[in-house]
Amino acid sequence: MSSAGHPSFAALLRGAERRAQSLLCVGLDPEPARFPERWRDDAARIFDFCAAIVDATHDLVLAFKPQIAYFAAHRAEEQLERLVAHMRRVAPEVPVILDAKRGDIGSTAEMYAREAFLRYRADAVTLSPFMGYDSLEPYMRHRGKGLILLCRTSNAGGSELQAQRLASSDVPGGELLYERIARLAAGEWSRSGAELGLVVGATFPREVARVRELAPTLPLLIPGVGAQGGDAGATVRAGWRADAPIIVNSSRAVLYAGAGDDFAAAARRAAEATRALLQAARLPE
Repeated sequence: MSSAGHPSFAALLRGAERRAQSLLCVGLDPEPARFPERWRDDAARIFDFCAAIVDATHDLVLAFKPQIAYFAAHRAEEQLERLVAHMRRVAPEVPVILDAKRGDIGSTAEMYAREAFLRYRADAVTLSPFMGYDSLEPYMRHRGKGLILLCRTSNAGGSELQAQRLASSDVPGGELLYERIARLAAGEWSRSGAELGLVVGATFPREVARVRELAPTLPLLIPGVGAQGGDAGATVRAGWRADAPIIVNSSRAVLYAGAGDDFAAAARRAAEATRALLQAARLPE
């Protein structure tokens, strides 16, 4: 349990996977220009659009992942607060991952942690570990919350840094930067009891397998399935284990599955299809 009596991120994740029989995370990236005609280009309808998606899919998902930039760009932070409150009412058992990718140190990091966990009441937040352990420690003070660290991201440009070999390493033959992040997260960074996870893109299934090897029990948040073209089956086979959850995110393929007034029903059908595909690829327990 977290310090406030709310279930920990790890407990919520295990319960949601079991209850929904799902590995699917629906990313909430609202773009008013892609809303149904009656709401098209109306940023005041962000809450209504996202709440309809939540209502239509919450029994099918492992998690929801609102991306903060899509709200902040439209001055819709208060709508995000309302949305999380709505999720707490209709699906209190589904963890909320705030996709913020924050990375800073000291008192600034503590403010970002308060934003994620106190203002938005998220169960977990995505973070950049580039500045090292002391940029993560302020988040760790919020017991029971998940810290999901960028490791091997789904974009092609991630290789410019993440796939570079470290010249100085205590690993024979050296290691790639993303491997070092995975090793730290599974090792010394977790010793405080922090609930860490890693972001690994579905567009790199071999790297998913390598990260799972280095971090055998950490949850992996895996974007890139759906609109980005990641192979869902290969992703699950590489990363899922009975004692090691994966959170496979799909955003646009679910959100914009339909463009008419039945958009929520279309989103549900897309979520059902993706959930079934992911479940079929799971390794035998």
